[in-house]
Amino acid sequence: YGLTEASPNVLCLANEDAERMVGYSGKPYPHVAVAVADPVTGEVYDGEATGELLVGGPGVFAGYFRDPAATAAVLAGGWLRTGDLVERDADGYIRVVDRLKDIYISGGENVSPAEVEEVLLSHPAVAQAAVVGVEDERWGESGHAFVVVRPGMATDEQELLLHCAAQLSSFKVPARLTMVGSLPRTALNKVVRARLRQELAGSHPGVRGPAPRQHTEGGRR
Repeated sequence: YGLTEASPNVLCLANEDAERMVGYSGKPYPHVAVAVADPVTGEVYDGEATGELLVGGPGVFAGYFRDPAATAAVLAGGWLRTGDLVERDADGYIRVVDRLKDIYISGGENVSPAEVEEVLLSHPAVAQAAVVGVEDERWGESGHAFVVVRPGMATDEQELLLHCAAQLSSFKVPARLTMVGSLPRTALNKVVRARLRQELAGSHPGVRGPAPRQHTEGGRR
């Protein structure tokens, strides 16, 4: 794991750990300091934790060229705020969950688009998938999935939503799903989620999810 602002290497996973730590980015390089902090308050957590990854050390950049506002937004207290939500286990191994800006809150619950996309991509007919949070009158926000189907494969929206419902908590299942021919991407092949949200304004609303969500005494299912 790395980013340009950190020059760029931050985390690595040793060869002997690769098979048993699938999905993890590993531990920091010797010259790199990392921390996991509350994305809102900046409180740094000890031990096992979920929060924003902070990076320190000689590789952290000095700032964005002629953009003090953007620099101030990511550099604070000697740390670089990466904007990535991570999980750190008891042994210090770190797994990247998602970009903080992409996570949406549905009925008070945080939903990671990457987690939902992983489930959609586990369906044999799905070639590409992207999920964005959109306004929802009841839940505040809900998920809208966009799916590109593999050539020669057959599926439909309801089948894919049921596939999600079988593997995810109900609040994580997209409220709607739309089949598309392609996903908008940057030159670096990253999905442009902002464009997907814009396209929702005047397009077909997609197919609704298979079942309403329910509240329970202990929270949402």
